[in-house]
Amino acid sequence: MDEFLCVTVRSDPSESVETFNRRLIEFWSAMIRGWPEQYALVYAETTGFQTSGDRLSRQYLVARELSGWLPRELAAAEIAHEPVDELDTYSKFEATTPEWFQIPH
Repeated sequence: MDEFLCVTVRSDPSESVETFNRRLIEFWSAMIRGWPEQYALVYAETTGFQTSGDRLSRQYLVARELSGWLPRELAAAEIAHEPVDELDTYSKFEATTPEWFQIPH
């Protein structure tokens, strides 16, 4: 069975949905063009943003192989993220609608 890790990205404090969404689109678009093999290891994303205090967040399920690489790229793009817990794994069956969107590759 495939196991995925959860990566949670966070907005800047008080950043609008539109601005944060635009930054994420820019990041993922660059990843598709620059690192298509790594992008293929991104399985799913939550269908909407969550809020915690004055920040927005969104979660992604990724293959274990990205656990070291993706956080470095997010940091380089100045996208805040929570530490990846490599012991907290998910199956593809846990990424179901309506909470998750499976990314077509």
